[in-house]
Formats: sequence, structure tokens, C-alpha cells
Amino acid sequence: MNNIEFQEIEKIKIFQEKKLKTALAYLKNNSPFYQKLFRENNIDIQQIKTLEDLQKIPFTEKNDLQVFNDDFLCVPREKVIDFITTSGTLGDPVTFAMTDKDLDRLAYNEKISFTCAGVQSSDIVQLMTTIDKRFMAGLAYFLGLRSLGAGVIRVGNGIPELQWDTIQRIKPNTIMCVPSFILHIVKYAEEHGIDYRNSSVKKVVCIGENLREQDFSLNLLGQRIKEKWDIELYSTYASTEMATTFAECEYGCGGHHHPELIICEVVDNEGIVVKNGEVGELVITTLGVEGMPLLRFKTGDLVSFHTEKCKCGRSSMRVSPVVGRANHLLKYKGTTLYPPAIYDVLDNTPYIENYVVEVSRDDNGNDNVLVKIGLRVGAGRALPLQTESDLIKDLKDRFRAKIRVAPEIEICNADDLKKLIFPDLSRKPIKFIDKRK
Repeated sequence: MNNIEFQEIEKIKIFQEKKLKTALAYLKNNSPFYQKLFRENNIDIQQIKTLEDLQKIPFTEKNDLQVFNDDFLCVPREKVIDFITTSGTLGDPVTFAMTDKDLDRLAYNEKISFTCAGVQSSDIVQLMTTIDKRFMAGLAYFLGLRSLGAGVIRVGNGIPELQWDTIQRIKPNTIMCVPSFILHIVKYAEEHGIDYRNSSVKKVVCIGENLREQDFSLNLLGQRIKEKWDIELYSTYASTEMATTFAECEYGCGGHHHPELIICEVVDNEGIVVKNGEVGELVITTLGVEGMPLLRFKTGDLVSFHTEKCKCGRSSMRVSPVVGRANHLLKYKGTTLYPPAIYDVLDNTPYIENYVVEVSRDDNGNDNVLVKIGLRVGAGRALPLQTESDLIKDLKDRFRAKIRVAPEIEICNADDLKKLIFPDLSRKPIKFIDKRK
């Protein structure tokens, strides 16, 4: 039902409840993990008739996927076409097995997500994301754009020189990348006399990092990008476990929900569904997944839902920018915050080239926050800050102005930090290191 997002809320709910019934029957017949869960918790799936009834079913957690990975597979192994792993943000990576049908679903998901973000069949999209290293997203983007009929250039991540050579040769009008990388390719263009503002690129579809505040205004990273390069910016949110994308439309008011692909809940620390608009942990139930479907899986991401109808005409709910990860909560000097609040300050500080936020715990159980920064070449000459102590004082003042507290600062070699941020086996930049475990 391609237009389900535009139907009234009541119709969307009825539609999802029918999909849920099918999903539960599939799990009962094919999933060793959920067969056991239903049996041990005396769950009669015939009694799960509404979305609200889902609350009678226990959550599935990341640890379940790590410990009982094989039990989630619902098809014979020979039916698996593609093996994928998560990035390991919350621990050891988890393997996901995808069938041919799952890859078709993935293509459909990205096709409608790109369409939501205004990408058309006549567009040429340069993918600045990896398609190898067992990464779902890069493959999903290619499949979705192919299904949409758009042109695709698979450049991969990093290497600003190759990115600009490709842009100048093939002239894509859209790029897809992590938003902070936009600043890197802008810097390369400025250093090499490339007129990037008049290039063929007019739009960026972004992944992996927030571009907006909770009120949907651009955050400091988004503002900095727009000041440098006035191009259209679209945020998306997704994960391997969801195999579904939430993409912004042209109005930039949250990621649109695809009701035919996923059921979503937001719960508090006690596992109780929160009121509309309140922040909690996103819990998902996948629909139409054949290989390894999930039921009430806790994503670890803190979000809120927006249910008012969007100006684009879609009635399905929208997901807010991610507030943070549930297990990344910091309690520092009497203040509670999440790492993205720290990133916002660092991304908007002109003399910082790169950074890593490192968190540990002292003997009294208190969080310690150390921010390791690499300086841009010529930072001291470009600013009236003559010494390292001047830089540290200025940065701490910026933190206090934005988040009321100032973490410890350590100035490091930017090249050394780059190796820490982009290790050989990682598919995503590592900006947060949690040593509290």
C-alpha cells in the first residue's frame, strides 16, 4: 500500500494491526527464539490484536541478538543471500542474514525514503558511504536508488580528492554522506581552489549524525554547513536492526515513518510507553522481514514522536532527532547530558580539526569527561589565542555557555586523533569512547 503514509491515523493503525497479526504468526511458525519466548511467557499471539497489546510481550535486547544469534534466523541457511553485521556501537557486532525477499524490502524502503527526501529518477547521487565491510546502509542506498531509477556513483567514504574528481567528472546533483564529512570536502575545495558553491551538487542526504535540534532548527553542525555551502540538507535515521529508514521531507520536521515496514513505540526507563511527544527509548517491531525479523526490539536510541500531520501531506508519525543513546547518559558535575550536546559545541568551534570524547568513572562512581581535540593548521595565528592555555580556556567558556559545565580538555596531534576516529575495521567515525564498563 504505497500511499499508507498519507492515510488518516486511524486507518494507519488498523493497517499496522493487520500487519502485526501476520508478523506474529510468522514468528510463531519460524523463529526458534520467539517460539521459546512465547512459550516461557505464556503468550497466546491470538490475544495480541492491537498495537497496545504489544506491551504484553517482553522486549528483545541487543544482548539477546549477541547470545542467541542463530535462534533468530527464520529460514534455512541456504536461503540467505547476504550476511551483514551491525557496527558494534553497543558492544560486539551482531550478524544479520538477509534473504532475496529482504533485499527487495530494503530496496523498497530506500526508494520511498529517497523519494521523501526529494530525490527523483532524473537525479545522479554520489554515495560517500562504504558498500563493503558487511555494511547494510551502503548496499541499501544502491538498491534503493537503482529501484528509483536514479543514477548512482559508488565512490565510498573519505578521500576528498577522489570525491571532487568524481563531482567534476560526472556532475552529480546529490551526495549522500555523514554531515561532518561535508566540512572536510569543503575545506579541501577551499585549499585547492575548487569553486564548490557553483558545483553541480545542490543537495545532501545525511546519515549518522544529527543536523537538527529537537525543535527542528539546524543545530550548530547544520548551521556551520549552511554558512559554508548553501545546499539543501536532509537528515535520515536508520539502523541495521530496523532495516528501515526515517527520512525527512522538504519541511525538515522529523523522519517520516513507513507504516508498512515497521511498528514503533517509545518507552521510559521502566519499559512503559510514554505519552505522545515525550522522550524515551525507541522500540521497534519489523514488518515483512523474512530472514531475521524482530519483535519489540529496544534500539537504545532516545527519541520522541510527532503525530500532527506534516505539511507534505503525510499523516504517519515522525521521529525526532536522536537525543542520545540510553547507555551513553552522562552525569557530570551535577548536570545530566548526552554526548551530542558536547559534539554541538565542538563542531561549532573554528579552531578544532577533530575530536574524541572519552568517558571514564572515578572511584566514587562519578563520570569523568575528557575531550581530546586536534587543532586546525594555523589555528593559533587565525585567532587571538596565543597559547594552549588560551585555547583551553576559550573552549571551556564555550562549553559553559552551551551546556553549563566544562569537561577536561587535552590537545592532541590531529593526525593521531584521526587514526583513533577512523580505525581500519570501523565503518563509522568513532567520536565517543566509553571506558565506564
